[in-house]
Amino acid sequence: SIKQRTTLLHRGLSDRSTSVKNECLRMLKEEWLVKHCGGDVITLLRFLDVETYELVGESVMGVLLKDGSVRVQDGQTIRQYFTANTEDAEQVSSIKLMEAEVALYWKVMCMHLQAEAQVKGSEAATTTGTEAAVYASEASDKNDLLDGVLPSTVAEFVDLVKAHLSAGPNYHFASRQLLLLGGMLDFSDSMNRKVASSFLYELLNRPLEHEVDEDGNQIAIGDGVSLGGDLQWAKAVSELAKKVHASIGEFEMVIATVVEELARPCRERTADFMQWMHCLAVTGLLLENTSTLRSLEGTAIRPSEVLQSLLLPAAKQKHVDVQRAALRCLCLFGLLENKPSTELVKQLRLSFINGPDLVSAMASKALIDLVSWHGPQELDQAIGTEPSDANYEKTQFAPVDISDLNDDDLNVGVLSILFSGFHKDDWEFSPEGDNHDNVPTILGEGFAKILLLSENYPSISADLHPVILAQLVRLYFLEESKELGRLKQCLSVFFLHYPSLSEKHKRCVSSAFVPLMRAMWPGIHGNAGGSGPVVSKKRKQAVQAARFMVQMVQSPLFSTETAEQACMSPESLSSSPGPFVNYDISEEGLAIRIAVEVGNSQDKKSAPMKAYALALCKVAVLLRFRQSEQKAIKCMRGLVNTLAASAASDKDLMKELAQMASRLKSLDESPEEELPQDQADAIFEQLGLAGGVKLDAANTVVPPTPAPPRSVRAPPARRRARRAASSSDDSEAEAEGESLDVTSVSQVPATPSVATARAQRASKTAALSKFKSSVKPSLEAASDSEQDEMSGLTTDEDPSDDSDDPDEEES
Repeated sequence: SIKQRTTLLHRGLSDRSTSVKNECLRMLKEEWLVKHCGGDVITLLRFLDVETYELVGESVMGVLLKDGSVRVQDGQTIRQYFTANTEDAEQVSSIKLMEAEVALYWKVMCMHLQAEAQVKGSEAATTTGTEAAVYASEASDKNDLLDGVLPSTVAEFVDLVKAHLSAGPNYHFASRQLLLLGGMLDFSDSMNRKVASSFLYELLNRPLEHEVDEDGNQIAIGDGVSLGGDLQWAKAVSELAKKVHASIGEFEMVIATVVEELARPCRERTADFMQWMHCLAVTGLLLENTSTLRSLEGTAIRPSEVLQSLLLPAAKQKHVDVQRAALRCLCLFGLLENKPSTELVKQLRLSFINGPDLVSAMASKALIDLVSWHGPQELDQAIGTEPSDANYEKTQFAPVDISDLNDDDLNVGVLSILFSGFHKDDWEFSPEGDNHDNVPTILGEGFAKILLLSENYPSISADLHPVILAQLVRLYFLEESKELGRLKQCLSVFFLHYPSLSEKHKRCVSSAFVPLMRAMWPGIHGNAGGSGPVVSKKRKQAVQAARFMVQMVQSPLFSTETAEQACMSPESLSSSPGPFVNYDISEEGLAIRIAVEVGNSQDKKSAPMKAYALALCKVAVLLRFRQSEQKAIKCMRGLVNTLAASAASDKDLMKELAQMASRLKSLDESPEEELPQDQADAIFEQLGLAGGVKLDAANTVVPPTPAPPRSVRAPPARRRARRAASSSDDSEAEAEGESLDVTSVSQVPATPSVATARAQRASKTAALSKFKSSVKPSLEAASDSEQDEMSGLTTDEDPSDDSDDPDEEES
């Protein structure tokens, strides 16, 4: 198909591998161009649908011209589309119209010839003697060839473009290609400038194309914000205008005159929405090609008039497309201001809060751009905001419900308002046009930019960075709408590079882990918990996100200090004494954060919280410690039993925790010494863990007691009656809490005082009560054989009586 052809060429010609690019070029030349198209490049372009895939068509032309496979043949020229010996009055009608492929061919060919002439001219200027003469001759040949290809006069060029414009929308693509040729013509002659200026005036005043529906309503064709409804067309017009009106201030003077004329019916409130959109499109063309608002002083319409009499009233129009065009112009105007004006910021905030989804999307894009340019503090100060979140604890954004905000709610900072857009669940996506312009995508890309350029925004608290990153990861894993495909592509590249940029960025990743898990795990905040496929799916997504964050923490830093570590294995990292990053930004810090979060959740006995803690334990065992971080190792040794207290229902996980404890002990250079609680508290404080948890005191190794042989079990006749198990979550949690103390997590009872056997599928409470009846050594002293005995103890029991325990797939 055409799409497959263009995809193949786009990827092949831009591949990093030289062999891939060479093979793609060979296929393009030998198979497609020569074998199937008979060497005719125009026929090849027809097979690529250049109107839809313009960039691919340009790329194909570019590589073929560079390779020498395509060149201007004798007699080929744009002038052949003019009928010879005709009167001026009939010249327009005697012009032969170009197809889209032909127009693209001549645009790329002329640009190629011009670029080659400029290169040869530069080489001639930087060399001397015979070499300079050769280069000068080659430059002259290229210029002569270009002059022979282009229309002979500016008047002919204007007639050629006019003929294609008059032919209707089917020739709009060809018109735009030909319009770009104007930048290669000579406008030094005053007559040429006069002809071109008159043509530009017609282009700027040309009404927007539209259709009429069954009810007689006008519908604008195009994007609704650019001149001609097409951004590329607007760029072509602006390039020609800057070429024709090249004197200082002349461009602004000419365009401002047109804006003033178009704005009269708008200011008099007699314009319909099509006139509003046309005026705003030309205004946008003026603002995006102006470097400063001072250049508009003294023109037909002053900057203050543009803002007060045109842009702000347009933003309050009922028609959605008029509002969108006005907000785009407000953004461009705000970027030109030294400080954003009060009315401008207020209007953008209100449009984001109260506008329809398409208007909110444009407002969010404008606010993100202004935040990136001026900084959030400047925008808040512009409206005199004394935000409540200025005194708010800067570990999270101020909670905002944008559906409840009104015109008087100016106490909320702009970042809090934008961040609240992530929590609105009913954003709509346009079924037509560009779905990149939706609020989640705009906000996601905007906040990712803020994180990457955080050095430029000192007013944004560093404690908010983990909150932002957690939200981006959550958006990446939770949202499954096809309209967010571009956002996911953007974020995938962002996540790949962000943690490797600096220690500050890696610390942000580690700090974002707990906020992310709290936000993604269903039920722990009082929202819908329970069981079922929806909850199971959400938990699987949360576990995927957690493991993804672990990969981000494990990525090496792009610095000279850690460059050698990128090629080292985890085993060598754990034993190498060389220079490393601090534990608070590496795997050790994340492991301690997880252990403290598990410890702080043990007093909450709900089923979702128990499942949440168990999932965190499964992530903690994936992390590795380096021998150089002795304090972190000792701290984690005191926290392992905290993890085990929440993992008793998963025998495989208990084995992994035992292995983790054994690794930590082997890395500890003084295993008999305990870490004082005040030093542990200092570690917690450095990691931003308010309060922390109390370390286990049982860091000493207790000699293991040999496990009894299986043959010592008492016969069934000596069984005791089994205690009835409670089915409530509270009783289960209480039983778990009583049985999993610092010395009772991984050892089988040495000599049971009363030999008992369980019935098929006995409850967890009955099984756990058997742990309490004997003395058990610490988790660190457990051997592999003893772990096997522990596993056998729970063989006949269902480890997940509670329907809310995590699925086996999550482990």
